[in-house]
Amino acid sequence: MQDDPTTLVSTAWLAARLDDPDLRLVDASWHMPAAGRDARAEYEAAHITGAVFFDIEAISDPSSPLPHMAPSAKDFATAVQGLGIGDGHQVVVYDHSDVRSAARVWWTFRLMGKTNVAVLDGGFGKWRAEGRPVSNVAPVVQPARFTPRPQPDRLRDRTQVAQASAAGDPPIVDARAAGRFRGETPEPRPGLRSGHIPGARNLPFDRLLNADGTMKAPDFLRAEFEAAGVDLEKPVITSCGSGITAAVLSLALDRIGHRNHALYDGSWTEWGSLPDLPIATGDA
Repeated sequence: MQDDPTTLVSTAWLAARLDDPDLRLVDASWHMPAAGRDARAEYEAAHITGAVFFDIEAISDPSSPLPHMAPSAKDFATAVQGLGIGDGHQVVVYDHSDVRSAARVWWTFRLMGKTNVAVLDGGFGKWRAEGRPVSNVAPVVQPARFTPRPQPDRLRDRTQVAQASAAGDPPIVDARAAGRFRGETPEPRPGLRSGHIPGARNLPFDRLLNADGTMKAPDFLRAEFEAAGVDLEKPVITSCGSGITAAVLSLALDRIGHRNHALYDGSWTEWGSLPDLPIATGDA
C-alpha cells in the first residue's frame, strides 16, 4: 500500500517512526454493547507502546440523547490536549475492534480541522501479529495546545439527509450489513425500526477490507462503491448504525481522492427511531 499520513499508514511506516517526538499514537477501540468487551480494559492490558486511549463515548456531545455524537470544538480541544495531542503532532489512530472504530476518530479529527492524522492499516491485530512492541503502561502525557478549525461541511444532520433522500441527490451510502439495510435483520439497539433511508445505497463497510483488516487498494475501493451504485462524480453522504462504520466509508472515499463527502452523525439510530421519517426495505 501507499502510506499517506493524512489517511492510512502501514505498520512498517509506524514502526520506523515510534521514536519521533512529534508522533502521537491513539487507541480508538470501541465495541458494540452486545459484544461484551471493555475497550479501556483491553487498552490497559496491552496497547501499542506510547499510545493513549481515546474514549469515543466520553469525547462526544453530552447534550445529545444519541450515542457518541460529535463533540463541540471546545470540548474536543480540551479532551485531546489532555491526551497530549497538539497542533504540530502527527496523529496515528488504531483500534482492536470489529467495527473499525479508528476511522470514526480519524473523521472526528478531520471534522475539527486536523489534517495530519492517519489510521493504522490493519490496526492492533496486525501490529501484534507481527510481533511489534506493546505495553501495559500508559505514557506520560506532555502539555499540548490544540487549535480546532471546525469543518462543518463534513457533517450532515437529519434535515439535510431527508432533503437528499427526497431529491435523490447527493447519494447516501449506508455501511450497515445487508440484512439490516434490507430490514430483514433486527437492529442491535432496541426500539429502532428496520430498513433504510429511502434512496440510500448499501455498501457494508467490511467489503472495503481484506481478511487481515487492512483496507483494499484504491482501485478495488472505487470498484466497490461503483458496484453499490454510488455515483462518485457527486458529493456523497455516508451513514450506518450510529456514525461509527460510516467513517470507514469516509476514509475509503478519501483514499480514492473523493474529498466531497459528509457523514450523517445520527445515522440509523436517529432515523430509525423517528416515526415521522420514511423508511424503505428490501434492496436499494
